[in-house]
Amino acid sequence: MTTDVETKVDPRLTSGARINVKWVAVFVILGVLFPFFIDGYTSFQMTLTIIYAIAILGLNLLTGFNGQFSLGHSAFYAIGAYTAAILVYHLDFPVYVTIPIGGVVCFVAGFLFGLPALRLNGLYLALATFALAVAVPQILKSSHLEGLTGGVQGLDIFRPDVPEVLVNTFAMTMDQWWYLISFGIMLLLFWAAWNLINSRSGRAMMAIRDNPIAAQSMGINTSLYKSLTFGVSAFYTGIAGALAAIVIEFVAPDSFTFQLSILLFIGLVVGGTGSIWGAIFGGLFILMVPNIAEEVSTGLSYAVFGVILILVIYVMPSGIVGLVDILKVRLKKKL
Repeated sequence: MTTDVETKVDPRLTSGARINVKWVAVFVILGVLFPFFIDGYTSFQMTLTIIYAIAILGLNLLTGFNGQFSLGHSAFYAIGAYTAAILVYHLDFPVYVTIPIGGVVCFVAGFLFGLPALRLNGLYLALATFALAVAVPQILKSSHLEGLTGGVQGLDIFRPDVPEVLVNTFAMTMDQWWYLISFGIMLLLFWAAWNLINSRSGRAMMAIRDNPIAAQSMGINTSLYKSLTFGVSAFYTGIAGALAAIVIEFVAPDSFTFQLSILLFIGLVVGGTGSIWGAIFGGLFILMVPNIAEEVSTGLSYAVFGVILILVIYVMPSGIVGLVDILKVRLKKKL
């Protein structure tokens, strides 16, 4: 993904302007130590937060940085999950190997879907991706694929034991081990996304988002960039789906409904559109807030969730990362 034309983008629009090495180092250290000071259930919850953050980042690369609107990322999440499940269940693949394979399969699927989607923009693209999100769970339930996907019953996956040396040395549990694996994968993918966005290709992606006609007139191959961005976005979401299948140890079509796409989109907006690290806040929001709403009122959980979401958007229209940036500016002025 290269172009011969340099595009000028306001540095405030790139996540590179927000990176502070010291804070990143603190985040990594705290993230690695975190599972050793919490119980197993909380470790599991935080692992799911990390997985959602990876999926939200994938959606952000497509929507926040490239300007393509998608309501169908639950489909790629499902494809990644089922790729891992099928390889483990039917072919006895090592669990760890299925994670990148799930991402690659989703990259191909996303790229191929992005090719015909080049003719669509805005609401029409959203409608096409919505159709994809609705269709995939039904396809997975199909009786023709039941021998492969398990139909409505789904497939069970069993994680391998924690390496014995870690059990003997750190008394590491299964939840702690998969938290650390997920955390390491998240860091790698976040680093790759940061490098992509702050590269020539990333500037081209954002130029297409801001003004596709101007970008094309400057020599940027908009069709290629849009399709590849769709593929990269699906790759991230497929990795998240494969991790989710392994951590939960089960996949079923009803786990990947259109509601999942909506939750990922909510996480994107709440975390901050066009922000890499905002995906973490978005993942935490879509995991914790529905549970809080359920505790407040079981019968009116969706209403409570809606009220909380409206309040959050009202207070933070540019997302959590945007609010943090505003507070930093005000703090600097006072100092």
